[in-house]
Amino acid sequence: MLVPHPTQAHAWVADPDVPRDAHRPEQALEVAVGILLQADGQFLLTTRPPGKVYAGYWEFPGGKLEAGEGLVQALARELDEELGIHIQQAEPWLTVRVDYPHAQVNLRTCRIESWTGALTMREGQQFCWCQLPVKVAPILPGAWPMLHALAQAQGSV
Repeated sequence: MLVPHPTQAHAWVADPDVPRDAHRPEQALEVAVGILLQADGQFLLTTRPPGKVYAGYWEFPGGKLEAGEGLVQALARELDEELGIHIQQAEPWLTVRVDYPHAQVNLRTCRIESWTGALTMREGQQFCWCQLPVKVAPILPGAWPMLHALAQAQGSV
């Protein structure tokens, strides 16, 4: 379950009933997230790979920024590594802070409407081209604010 954080806009608490890990990093992890959009409005969701936290949950693809890496650079690297595609253009869109039990993350999203290459799930994940309302489950808590923003952008809310 994801609930709005009481003191910050665009901040969310994932699994509020689960205790926070005492050994989690103090500084938030910076994560680049790609919202791949087709002309008909469908968007790409992938599952989290086996062996990772929340394995099997559906999310927008992406990954951690490395030291000295910019948002678009990190996203280009991650989407090549995970999906085998090369983005043509990425438009920074929405940033959401999510407080997970294991870590705080800043999800920095880009809307991507142009890419090359065929989708190849290089980490054993599944993929689905989705539309609202989303039919796959379970959804990673951090994806909900992005899904809500997509619904607003499409006039579905």
